[in-house]
Amino acid sequence: MREAAMRRILGAGAALLGAVAAAVALYHYGTEFTSGPSNRQPVAANTAPSDAFNFSFFDQPRALPELRFVDGENRALSLADFRGRPLLLNIWATWCVPCRKEMPALDRLQVAIDKSQLLVLPLSIDRKGVPVVKQFYQELGLRALGIYVDQSGKASSELGAVGLPTTLLIDRDGREIGRKIGPAEWDSPEMIALIREHLGLPSGERKARP
Repeated sequence: MREAAMRRILGAGAALLGAVAAAVALYHYGTEFTSGPSNRQPVAANTAPSDAFNFSFFDQPRALPELRFVDGENRALSLADFRGRPLLLNIWATWCVPCRKEMPALDRLQVAIDKSQLLVLPLSIDRKGVPVVKQFYQELGLRALGIYVDQSGKASSELGAVGLPTTLLIDRDGREIGRKIGPAEWDSPEMIALIREHLGLPSGERKARP
């Protein structure tokens, strides 16, 4: 009888310890699964430096969904509003570490290639909207890039983005011709040459880096 009672006590103690451990794990990690950007949005991509130029280019241009977002002044826009000139559409967020690291390079890319030839369109999916993106731009001193925000976060799912950042090359007719998942050295001579080649842009004499 004593052995059976002891086994019951030990079993109850083990169950209690398991419950306590689960509660501690939920306390520390619960917000990761129940709130914040990670529960519904793509994860931050971790791309090795050797993959920096690995674009997936398509045999035929692909139609894109009619994305809707706002600019830094909260004016309603859509992807169709930019039809007529090539775009480099970068889906990102301020909470995405690789995104944060590559934004200065995107800013320098826009300096290297005039907006009349190519518009770099960084589309944030931050749930907190324009204010948090404006603050981020100020902290990093980004001057060449415009502010564009999809507070709903629908752009990532509509584009099938499985990781952040995800970057699309879009031709003058608003069609996707190539895609890259993960960060890149956007202002490197090799990357600028690749973009010019696939978008049919004239070679420029302006340098991305002093």
